[in-house]
Amino acid sequence: MKGDLFSSEHMVQPASAPGMTVENAKCLRYVVNGEMLARQGAMIAYRGGLRFERKGQGVGGMLKRAVTGEGLPLMAVRGQGEAWFAHEAQNCFIVEVEPGDEFTVNGRNVLCFDASLSYRIATVKGSGIAGGGLFNSVFTGHGRLGLVCEGNPLVIPVSPQYPVYVDTDAVVGWSAGLATSLHRSQSLGSMLRGGSGEAVQLTLQGEGYVVVRPSEATPQKPQQH
Repeated sequence: MKGDLFSSEHMVQPASAPGMTVENAKCLRYVVNGEMLARQGAMIAYRGGLRFERKGQGVGGMLKRAVTGEGLPLMAVRGQGEAWFAHEAQNCFIVEVEPGDEFTVNGRNVLCFDASLSYRIATVKGSGIAGGGLFNSVFTGHGRLGLVCEGNPLVIPVSPQYPVYVDTDAVVGWSAGLATSLHRSQSLGSMLRGGSGEAVQLTLQGEGYVVVRPSEATPQKPQQH
């Protein structure tokens, strides 16, 4: 077999390191020796002795999921082998979470992560009921977190002198230590006249970083039956 398809650009090479690595811009590889976690349906290929099991969230987790809509449906991958993960050809990135770190991320952007990381679903402080359900997953511990993003993300530094205002549909996540609140950039009169369509933003203040994607939320795809 010959042709561009079989060039080194596309051909999978032997794994160079255990755990999570970037295979290419749209895909992550995970060399499993024990257990790791991934979003359900994200596995696109694997080899070796691996088992894929839906991971339950318990009664409390199910209730929280029903109330928040956050979801983050997960599967546990156990055994020895390697697997590749992707989601709708979105760009893939890896975040190194170290002890003492806390990274808040939108569940829609989570692809896979080390079992050594723990997460909880939390309400974005300051959003209240008017926030339209601003809930995110907060990751702590020590390990790697694989993320997906539509397009190349922007990482914007936040400082006490320069707070950052982001579209709630575009935000991917932010680092620990940032205070959040909602900011209304339009007057009531402007909103009644139609406004700009950018009425409310999420404000981040403090010292750290916020990650945003170069697009707002896309319409939900019709479910297939």
